[in-house]
Amino acid sequence: MVTLISCLTFLTSLLLGAQGLQYKCADFSSLLVTEAAGVEYSENGSQKSFETILASHGTNLARIRVWTAGDYDVTHALAIAKRAEAAGMSILVDLHYSDTWADPGKQAIPSGWPTDLNGLNTKIYAYTKDVVTSFANQGTPASIIQLLHSAANGARAGSSSVKTMIHLANGWDRSSIATWYKNVLNYQGAFATGDVDIMGFSFYPFYNTDATLSALQSSMSGITSTYKKPFMIVETDWPVQCSGVSMSESSIPISASGQETWVADIRNTISNVPGASPLGICYWEPGWIGNANLGSGCADNLLVSSNGATRSSIKMFSSDM
Repeated sequence: MVTLISCLTFLTSLLLGAQGLQYKCADFSSLLVTEAAGVEYSENGSQKSFETILASHGTNLARIRVWTAGDYDVTHALAIAKRAEAAGMSILVDLHYSDTWADPGKQAIPSGWPTDLNGLNTKIYAYTKDVVTSFANQGTPASIIQLLHSAANGARAGSSSVKTMIHLANGWDRSSIATWYKNVLNYQGAFATGDVDIMGFSFYPFYNTDATLSALQSSMSGITSTYKKPFMIVETDWPVQCSGVSMSESSIPISASGQETWVADIRNTISNVPGASPLGICYWEPGWIGNANLGSGCADNLLVSSNGATRSSIKMFSSDM
């Protein structure tokens, strides 16, 4: 029997196929690292820069991580931003506030930074302002900046137009997300609802079988009902090679076509959240040759082959977002 929900999902898919979400995003922060290792990218046998390939398939937002040192410092990020902007993309700056990777289980204070709370808050403000200003001064202003919850004022001091984003892992986990925002917002006046313009979430299929599309819809429904903020899925991937890993949506094939299906299903799911303002989806590191597992247990999650040739799924940005 055809249900009302399935009909609505089908109609949503048709409508979104024509225009899609506002942001069709790729995080290709590793580009300079891969190029330095000799990687070249191509499409239909023609060598092209990776940002040109992405833009030609509809990518209009580049997410760029920024460390306080190392391979992904501000200088590296600014170089990526210049190339992304030249290709016609807007910029989402992802500040890690760390000399290396930062995630929900690891947030090391950068070397040389203060360790007392007052000194650290002052440094975070100044650093955030300086980074935002640096992007603007070179003609690549950040449209969105992903930051610590204590850094919104620094971002807005650097740019009156930049939108602030808080990014949480496990966007499917309604309870954890609701608890985090309940505990953090308005805590002793340090962080208010007005300090966050956009809510960002990761949504991966290979870390937890509970990360289903229905769970994502429930979670986004809850957060939308409570805070009425626009949101984005700012990290996701799907594999073309994977064994020994249980996927959260087992009906989707492990293939390039499966990559498109996964992203299209996310688009349709978040677009069917009542009263929501879903802004976009960001595919994480689609071209990181040499690190194709992207930190997962799946061997390959890229949108390019090991020799840099695009897979059919590269068209997801125009077709499935």
